[in-house]
Amino acid sequence: MDKYQRLEDYERRARLGGGEARLKRQHAAGKLTAHERIDLFFDPGTFQELDKLVTHRCRDFGMADEVIPGDGVVCGRGRVEGRLTYAFAQDFTVFGGSLSETNAAKIVKIMDLAMEAGAPVIGLNDSGGARIQEGVLSLGGYADIFLRNTLASGVVPQISAIMGPCAGGAVYSPAITDFTVMVDKTSYMFITGPDVIKTVTLEDVSKEDLGGAMTHNAKSGVAHFVVPDDQECLALIRTLLGYLPGNNLDDAPRGPDTDPIDRENAALNELVPENPNQPYDMEDVIRAIVDGGDWLEVQEHYARNILIGFARLGGQSVGIVANQPAHLAGTLDIDASVKGARFVRFCDAFNIPLVTLEDVPGFLPGTQQEFGGIIRHGAKLLFAFAEATVPKVTVVTRKAYGGAYCVMASKHIRTDVNFAWPTAEIAVMGPEGAVNILYRRELETADDPESLRAEKIAEFKDKLANPLVAAGRGFIDEVIQPSATRPKLIAALRSLEGKRAKNPAKKHGNIPL
Repeated sequence: MDKYQRLEDYERRARLGGGEARLKRQHAAGKLTAHERIDLFFDPGTFQELDKLVTHRCRDFGMADEVIPGDGVVCGRGRVEGRLTYAFAQDFTVFGGSLSETNAAKIVKIMDLAMEAGAPVIGLNDSGGARIQEGVLSLGGYADIFLRNTLASGVVPQISAIMGPCAGGAVYSPAITDFTVMVDKTSYMFITGPDVIKTVTLEDVSKEDLGGAMTHNAKSGVAHFVVPDDQECLALIRTLLGYLPGNNLDDAPRGPDTDPIDRENAALNELVPENPNQPYDMEDVIRAIVDGGDWLEVQEHYARNILIGFARLGGQSVGIVANQPAHLAGTLDIDASVKGARFVRFCDAFNIPLVTLEDVPGFLPGTQQEFGGIIRHGAKLLFAFAEATVPKVTVVTRKAYGGAYCVMASKHIRTDVNFAWPTAEIAVMGPEGAVNILYRRELETADDPESLRAEKIAEFKDKLANPLVAAGRGFIDEVIQPSATRPKLIAALRSLEGKRAKNPAKKHGNIPL
């Protein structure tokens, strides 16, 4: 065999991974192979693999007889919609995709290169965890990756796809990254598996219930997206990247201006019910104002009382944070506060303007919330909005009560432009509660308490529970017709394109974790 044939043989073996039989088992499990995932993810013909012929160095436990080029992970760079992107794809057909010393070194190399080049890093995870045969070397490899994840945080976007098992220490790398996508029914994440849990705590739980895609999307909030299969997973990541810059020094990419910037929507004028206790769907507002009605919701199934996601306004990529009156009346609770805070901080790190749509009656009351630390967790959202230096625009559609008014990107925490609809109610609390406190004695002694209560409620609404008082103080820049929300937002954002704001010099803040 000449040198060229030998190279071709090595490359063929690397492409085959664990061999035809294991590739078939991968397909039978409803999963693509590592190379198939890479081919599908990158623009055709752009992927350049690095360290294709790397092999492990372990000679114990019979490993000297099992040497496969690539060693269970495909690493390299390519283009996604023409933009440079780095990725690694764990190959479950090779030693169950387990992490070895050399396997980790390959991943670390592309992470370092991505940092230097200012390009996103995508991790396609499908691994049984640390390679047991290598002991501390594999554990050290994980720590090397965790360090890079941490150093890259806020510098380049990091996205994790969970496309198979991800257990033990392996879960911490995705947890540090910016977004995690899970494939339904074929992926799972957990620190300790069902067998260990049953032994230690006597709890009986399946892999799916413990760490499946819907568990982490709806219950734990660990994951941000759930998709039905590998193809949809890779397509979603490509879509997500379209809203993000390559790094923290770039501006977010602009989309085409196909939707008129002066487009108004008369339906918004009738959207907010006259009854303040009647819900409506804030998603209707979002879709009515963004380009083409398209928006990419993040954490759709978790803490549904707050909406977060990406859209475009006049072609400009924006992050949207919105209270959802259709769920828990749009109140802020522990989960919603944490969900919103992390998203705000991501957008701020990567120069993505923030649009806040506010209809919040306050923080969710109750012992469960108080004992769970709503004070600390609610402060996270306040901290995130306050420290953000990107352009910030807020629209109050209806309720803005109490401390929640302050938290949801109010003028007082450096929001640049604050709008309100005529239906806005900005006050310490709702009219009914305020009247019951302010006029308690009068109501107790009145001949007709209900009539007096109605009179005082109307008086309170007229004096305080409207946007005019806040506008008179300059806390609301303009009271606008709901139908004009889209052109008003676009005009505000374009006026802020040159914004430059800095926080005081410091190592970092101490967000109340």
